[in-house]
Amino acid sequence: MGQLKKIRLNGFKSIKSMEIELGSLNVLIGVNGAGKSNFISFFKMLNEMMGERLQQYIATSGRAQSLLHFGPKVTPQIEAELEFEVDNGIDTYSIRLFHAAGDTLIFAEEQLSFARTDWSGPPKVVDLGSGHQESQIKREAENNEPTAKVFRELLGHCRVFHFHDTSITARARQYCYVGDNRWLMPDAGNLAAVLYELKNKENSPAYRRIVTTIRRIAPFFDDFDLEPSGVNNKDIILNWRQKSSDQVFGPHQLSDGTLRVISLVTLLMQPVDNLPNVIIVDEPELGLHPAAKIIIAGLFQKASHHCQIIIATQSAAFLDAFDAEDVIVVERDEKASSFKKLDTMALKEWLDDYSVGQLWEKNVLGGGPFS
Repeated sequence: MGQLKKIRLNGFKSIKSMEIELGSLNVLIGVNGAGKSNFISFFKMLNEMMGERLQQYIATSGRAQSLLHFGPKVTPQIEAELEFEVDNGIDTYSIRLFHAAGDTLIFAEEQLSFARTDWSGPPKVVDLGSGHQESQIKREAENNEPTAKVFRELLGHCRVFHFHDTSITARARQYCYVGDNRWLMPDAGNLAAVLYELKNKENSPAYRRIVTTIRRIAPFFDDFDLEPSGVNNKDIILNWRQKSSDQVFGPHQLSDGTLRVISLVTLLMQPVDNLPNVIIVDEPELGLHPAAKIIIAGLFQKASHHCQIIIATQSAAFLDAFDAEDVIVVERDEKASSFKKLDTMALKEWLDDYSVGQLWEKNVLGGGPFS
């Protein structure tokens, strides 16, 4: 589909102004409050925009004053520009969201552009207008506007996943509709349905690879026991079996860390055709054993050969599994967050003697745990 090569973002939460170039694998590091989660939450807002739920997102996020950098009196608008590199050129999505009555945001500008690599003239521009409360991309795509159709796919496949909720009421522990199996939900709410589909798909080794990898992290685990139930067999739940036992266990009998592992392994090891274009995850290492962190980091690296990865972490052990050129340091002064890629040439002598995680802990990279 294309890769997100550059993002410019101004006026969003702790981000006053930033511009960063992205690669296939991007690992954000920084202490609590540096701005990593704010950067990721912009993509969450983008997900809601593509679903025409921007106003709902604003209302449930503390209204516009919580999204604008130091509030509307200081920052009256959010500006963003995303550049995607596609086979025949550069696709760019630009928006300005302006503060409006009712402490909400409306579009002051929404624009699509496409610049062909073999064309020296001006790019094709599609102006989606201003004054609307929801993105006009879906509407224009449904009206067969070709550029809007491309952007609906590009932006719709930048997906944020958040597996932190492993409480007893977490959706991954509940029954779900067995037919909801095409895409893994952001909270893994349809995890059982996705695994059941993979298990029963002919000529697909993905399910067996997922089970084998889970066993590496959780040696007691044998396999899933997935069978539809309920009226017309439309419901399914994440039942599983333990080694050397005939008993069937339910998802409420999985530890928090094991449930996160299952969600992450399923996300990253599903068939390539099922992968989103961009996978974005905040602190995927949360609650994992150190050995499990290394395995999950390796899965992110492998997945980055087929899709783009953006992850945020504050774990030195997790960071050690990645190369320095993949790291983006996030720091925050009294006023704003800053983002910078590591200068690997300047760090060459340090990297000969220390790992990336050790350099972060020593605050050589910046954004470290001690200032």
